[in-house]
Amino acid sequence: MNAQPDQVTRLTDRRFVRFLMAGGLAALINFGSRFFYSLFVEFSTAVVLAFFTGLSTAFILNKLLVFTTSRNNLLQEMSWFTLINLLALAQTWLVSVYLALYLEKVLPVTGQAGTELAQAIAHGAGILLPVITSYIGHKYLTFRE
Repeated sequence: MNAQPDQVTRLTDRRFVRFLMAGGLAALINFGSRFFYSLFVEFSTAVVLAFFTGLSTAFILNKLLVFTTSRNNLLQEMSWFTLINLLALAQTWLVSVYLALYLEKVLPVTGQAGTELAQAIAHGAGILLPVITSYIGHKYLTFRE
């Protein structure tokens, strides 16, 4: 009887690790694409555009590699995934924009370099914030088994 809970725990641990890896890659794409978007639009808009670039990547990776036995149909998965990640977007945007404003004032680097450093740090923190809440939402709502 003890073997089954251990197997479930190992499967769950592996799934969370795969979620972190998929999310990590999506976060890197999110983070990196923000620099590209910043060439064309202001920082706060670039954060939103980068978020949706990362969102698309995350959905594909989670569907293919993490939550492979979902009972939901594709439309339900996409709807839940979008809703959960819109909540994450609000968290990401608020942390990124307001932390950047704060960091710009306290970092020892000034001028354009200080602004860019503050924005990069703030955006990284904003991306990390919703990791746990997103996993729970996707496990129990988006890709429920």
